[in-house]
Amino acid sequence: MHRLPAATLSRTAELAHCSTVFLPADPARTGRIAFWQPDGAEPPSAPGSLEELAVVDTEGHPLTVRALLTPVSAALPALTRARASANASPSAAFWGAAALLALQLAARGRLLPGLTGTDHDAWRAGPLAAEDLERIRALAASMPPSAHAVPLGAAADPAADRTDTVLLPRPERLLRDFLDAVVDGLPRTPAATLVAAGPAFAATAPRRFPELRDWATDVAAGHDAGVRLSLRVELPGLADASGTPGSVFRAVLQMHSVSDPSVVSDATDVWSGSAAVFGPRARMDALLALRRAARAWPSLTPLLSAAVPDAIELADEEVTELLGEAAVALAATGVQVHWPRELARTLTARAVIGPAGEESESGTAETGGSPRRETDLPAFLSADALLSFNWHFALGDQRLSRAELDRLAEASRPVVRLRDQWVLIDPAEARRARESQDRKVSPVDALEAVLTGSTEVEGRRVEVRATGWLATLRDRLADPERAEQEIGQPAALAATLRDYQLRGLNWLHRMTSLGLGGCLADDMGLGKTITLIALHLHRQTDPSAAGPTLVVCPASLMGNWQREIERFGPGTPVRRFHGASRSLEDLGDGEFVLTTYGTMRLDAARLGGTDWGMVVADEAQHVKNPYSATARQLRTIGAKARVALSGTPVENNLSELWAILDWTTPGLLGRLGTFRTRYAESVESGNDPAAAERLAALVRPFLLRRRKSDPGIAPELPPKTETDRAVSLTKEQAGLYEAVVRETLAAIAEADGMERRGLVVKLLTALKQICNHPAQYLKEERPRLTDRSGKLELLDELLDTILAEDASVLVFTQYVQMARLLERHLAERGVPTQFLHGGTPIAEREAMVDRFQNGEVPVFLLSLKAAGTGLNLTRAEHVVHFDRWWNPAVEAQATDRAYRIGQLRPVQVHRMITEGTIEDRIAEMLARKQGLADAVLGSGEAALTELTDAELADLVELRGSAR
Repeated sequence: MHRLPAATLSRTAELAHCSTVFLPADPARTGRIAFWQPDGAEPPSAPGSLEELAVVDTEGHPLTVRALLTPVSAALPALTRARASANASPSAAFWGAAALLALQLAARGRLLPGLTGTDHDAWRAGPLAAEDLERIRALAASMPPSAHAVPLGAAADPAADRTDTVLLPRPERLLRDFLDAVVDGLPRTPAATLVAAGPAFAATAPRRFPELRDWATDVAAGHDAGVRLSLRVELPGLADASGTPGSVFRAVLQMHSVSDPSVVSDATDVWSGSAAVFGPRARMDALLALRRAARAWPSLTPLLSAAVPDAIELADEEVTELLGEAAVALAATGVQVHWPRELARTLTARAVIGPAGEESESGTAETGGSPRRETDLPAFLSADALLSFNWHFALGDQRLSRAELDRLAEASRPVVRLRDQWVLIDPAEARRARESQDRKVSPVDALEAVLTGSTEVEGRRVEVRATGWLATLRDRLADPERAEQEIGQPAALAATLRDYQLRGLNWLHRMTSLGLGGCLADDMGLGKTITLIALHLHRQTDPSAAGPTLVVCPASLMGNWQREIERFGPGTPVRRFHGASRSLEDLGDGEFVLTTYGTMRLDAARLGGTDWGMVVADEAQHVKNPYSATARQLRTIGAKARVALSGTPVENNLSELWAILDWTTPGLLGRLGTFRTRYAESVESGNDPAAAERLAALVRPFLLRRRKSDPGIAPELPPKTETDRAVSLTKEQAGLYEAVVRETLAAIAEADGMERRGLVVKLLTALKQICNHPAQYLKEERPRLTDRSGKLELLDELLDTILAEDASVLVFTQYVQMARLLERHLAERGVPTQFLHGGTPIAEREAMVDRFQNGEVPVFLLSLKAAGTGLNLTRAEHVVHFDRWWNPAVEAQATDRAYRIGQLRPVQVHRMITEGTIEDRIAEMLARKQGLADAVLGSGEAALTELTDAELADLVELRGSAR
């Protein structure tokens, strides 16, 4: 997926705050966008030129400013982002909306070639339908004054907008010029001259082509005329219910007024003079438009030589053409095809998928059987559970029989008499449908089709309905949090579940009772553990589901799991399968077994030999790599049900989501390669919104995601305040920073491949360590720590305030070495601390948590990787991120150690960022990735290794001076 470099993202954000105006030119693509600061300050540095520009202020008085003038193509990224930015200036937001409209028109193929008044080749936005023109007028009407605040010269159009002192460009005219400027540049790619067989309409540099004037005049007349054409198809004999349509069909030429689309007349009336509303030029305009339409569909050619271009007679094959390719070609020239109202109830088709013999959409076999019970639902994801794929053809709400479909497929005419009415159909479509009858589809494809509501057949997407038990299953899965509850809270649970937790319990019960798995992906702190304990207790009341539950989790969470089970499920046996003396002897049906991912990986054979009622993968992102030994061994452990728990089911890319759901419900998303081709690549690139919608529909039933911010989820949670705290580098830090940048960039310029990627990662790590403290980067053993780091000074100030208020704080860093330095520095200041990292023994971790929660130690230093998940540290009112993680989802999980159910005080989050450094530029990238778990997450640091040398230099350049 293409990603803009951080520096570019920063510039586009800065430009969005500027006042913005479009400066048209001839040809259109040479127009420019001007950015300037209303307060007179210099505009941000970006590609383009700084020039003096005459504008007007909010009261219409002339004003000269320094403006950044940049080509339209270069300004598009800033404009499109300004449209969605809450902090963008009104004029930038307007031109952002205009840019989006231009791109949409181009995507629909609304581009017309022609010549400007100076004979330059240029593409224009067109032909424009009535709804396009209305949209342009509505957008122009919303243009803020600052968006066209460039005065016109003395010879300006007298119809331009006038203020008390100057003339301004007319909004609609300026908007049309901008649309043309955008679309004029889009087709001019490096390979365009090869496709166009020459520079005309392909080369970027302006050139004149006077030899194309006649041709351009013809094209312009055909599209810019005052009339539009359409064809009204008439099928004689339709009104005769007992007969058949006549052998000759007619296409009647109609003319529409462009200025008033409601005005329409037959061409015969215009030629006879009875439709005078069209004016004297209408005939010539219609003939020019007709000539272009005839090039698209040669069957219209006879009308060009007719005295009155009234209608043509059509053969069967021409009617069929109008049902498909000819209609598309004519639509591109602005000519629509209208069919008789008598055929309004035409044939409809959709795919039907379900078990053989259960073709009724009500879930009942057509032979009259009763609906299957849910307990009869087969293991439909197994390889041998192939399902029938059929076509459901209907006239209105009347389904057609196989014999009727055969008749349609064998028909040689596009209009067929069926059930006492005429049916308009492409015989080739019916033949393809018949050939698709009775084919089998895999259960994976069937489930995808019925959950997303569509499938692809021979390159076309068609609607899909489910039948039989598959329809029943779809209905049960469609709404993960449907209102009706199937089970209540287990009697053995020593707690009262919140409403959303009870809904989560019902969802887990529904999935596991169907033999499926699921991922409970609630935010950290919303009670995934207690919900799972409730599910375990409920399953023990059902002999078919009862059995021991295996929980695989990080080592740091084993103690938390044991305490929660003993608290909420008193009397429930629980053991740890960990350490040298681990054992599975005398395992009870209702017992919990807790183990770590490392132990599971080493002892998967023993664990796999047990008949588990349920296997739970807590913090399931640990198995996000399906090729890892941990993920492979986890798959070997069988169970009646599998449940994943994860607050971040997608940390980096959609393949991680595949890995988790393919473990909970094997085969659900197909093979990884197919999944990436069908969904991940399209979604991650952002090029196919429909693919994202289909993936969401497919995944939604198997992944329940709730956030603390969702209405009604956790109203009792106190507020959370997040603050980016910028600090300056010391002179020592700045010197080290610039030296490392200079030396490493020189080495990178000489390297390539893996060596270059390694140098980039080394550079990024070094810069982050320098931003933390010079002693960390220099690896000093007994360093002097004070007066050398802006971050350390800010931390001291924060701790002074926090400790004076008798509050507690979590301090996260991704570097153990930095945490050691902080530990030593705070000890010298007499501040009690404790430090939890990956090497801390499990028993000591639990003791640390207890000491902190009891208020014995006010400052808890934590390694982000080792302590970012699972811990309950609600004693903390403050969270400090001493350095930034590349993934905001991981950072948010760390914050949730304090901001979770049970927190009674407001939580303040402090993120430290050094000004002018890579941290400053990466902060915006992290903010943009914050919502990526909902759609796509970038690949973080790995993506930065692919930047060009220039982009990398721009990213790491130190800006501003040290203090």
